[in-house]
Amino acid sequence: MTVGLIRGGNQVALKTALTALPPLWTAFGRMLIGCAAVGLWSRLRRRELRPERDEVPRLALLAALFTVQISILHTGADYTSPAYAVVLINMNPIMANLIAHFFVPEDRLSPTRALGLTVAFGGVAWVFFGNPDPVLAPNPALGNALMLLSALLVAVRTVYVQRLVQKIRPEKAAFWQMLACLPVFLAGGVVFKGVGERVPLDWPPILAMLYQGLLVGGAGLLLWIYLLRKHTPGTVSVFSFVTPLCGVFMSAIVFGEKITPRLLTGVAAVLIGISLASRAAPPLPRPRG
Repeated sequence: MTVGLIRGGNQVALKTALTALPPLWTAFGRMLIGCAAVGLWSRLRRRELRPERDEVPRLALLAALFTVQISILHTGADYTSPAYAVVLINMNPIMANLIAHFFVPEDRLSPTRALGLTVAFGGVAWVFFGNPDPVLAPNPALGNALMLLSALLVAVRTVYVQRLVQKIRPEKAAFWQMLACLPVFLAGGVVFKGVGERVPLDWPPILAMLYQGLLVGGAGLLLWIYLLRKHTPGTVSVFSFVTPLCGVFMSAIVFGEKITPRLLTGVAAVLIGISLASRAAPPLPRPRG
């Protein structure tokens, strides 16, 4: 539940940061803060972050997935509204259920979970073709498509991380995927520029990046990975239940985004779909380490 609440505010915080900084700079700031937070927490807890030689290739693949997914997420959020973004990105639990069926023996689809996938997909399709506030969504068609692609990559990463952290400490997975993406985001930010072309950098965007870095990228990411260490992807999906609901109402409060019947219908379908698709599976055997 805590993870769902934290992630519910992510799209609103991201849109706030994007009012002052372009996508790759917001990604860089967020990951720099999150990486520092996880590194400090691990040091205080005396957790070893240096990867073993056989862990490097697997962590490198995770970092590559993470970098691409976050790049697409931040770019998509720049083009669509926070409420639409949070509904579309939360297609990822449904996609994770579908992918896990083929790769996680303990997480097979049942008829009820398959029904959940269908209901949620219908809700997302209904939202996808909507018309968000043009002030908040300068290019909703592109933004919505990028958010769905990002959701698919989150689902792939969820299944991959669940298998990965059975043998690698969660702190390593969280730390190295954020650290590895920093040079990419920094280089991209320098090349594409855009700093100073939006509103002046003030406290709201800075606080928004702190929220994303400390809570979403730090505490939220660690909690999510720890859950994946003990449960299947389908079971962990249930913790995303409150995310779209929180995100939509937070966007209405912070940005004054209108909650239309189309948006409410889509949210309801996604919530019902997640509820049906996230039927609890037995906990996984306790991992070593």
